[in-house]
Amino acid sequence: MEYEIRQQDKFKYIEEGTGEPLVLLHGLFGALSNFRDLIEYFRQHYKVVVPMLPLLEMDILHTSVGGLAKYVHKFLEARDLNNVHLMGNSLGGHVGLVHTLKHPERIKSLILTGSSGLFENGMGDSYPKRGDKEYIRKKTALTFYDPAMATDELVEEVYSITNNRMKAIKIIALAKSAIRNNLGEELSQIKQPTLLVWGNNDTITPPFVAKEFNKLIPNSELHFIDKCGHAPMMEVPAEFNAILHKFLKKLNEPAAISS
Repeated sequence: MEYEIRQQDKFKYIEEGTGEPLVLLHGLFGALSNFRDLIEYFRQHYKVVVPMLPLLEMDILHTSVGGLAKYVHKFLEARDLNNVHLMGNSLGGHVGLVHTLKHPERIKSLILTGSSGLFENGMGDSYPKRGDKEYIRKKTALTFYDPAMATDELVEEVYSITNNRMKAIKIIALAKSAIRNNLGEELSQIKQPTLLVWGNNDTITPPFVAKEFNKLIPNSELHFIDKCGHAPMMEVPAEFNAILHKFLKKLNEPAAISS
């Protein structure tokens, strides 16, 4: 399924379906393909919006988690989106957290999957020499429980980013910004109902990270999925969508009246 990429001012985005907005934020090497199954499922129930985060287009001074959170804030303002269910994977989750802490007024709920913000194993000091496609293949495969998910198309996408010197510098700047920007002491301020969906086999933000998020975010619930890595919405879309849909439906049910 191909989606129309719309443009308003400097913002490029996809918008499918009607209803309350479900806004999706992709990660460091994220692409639209990461959310394909999710968009197809939820466009029948919600207005699914995917802003194209300018990870590699911002000037180097603003290439940071904070810079991306400001971009998301301006995007939600420009599109006048309210009662937003804000979902982020990996770096996208981190950006969603920073945005919600600074501008909670438009956010109805928060959904995090494999989010950074507390701890993550990134590319680290072993960042490859440009042109090392085999290294990129192995690193991409580590994102998943099933290495076969690292298709040639996906590896090519990541490789083309890392093989460009300026893009590689910006990726490293974002990765370092994510590590520096630890939100441990601020998470208790999040009031929105928060859903945490984690792969039991996530090696980038391991399960203990999810448990820590669950402990620190007051109104949060945590679901683990077995045989699943860092991107549950890609690797086990049916299970991920079922957990998310149940969470969203529960938010719109009238509160039970106690007798």
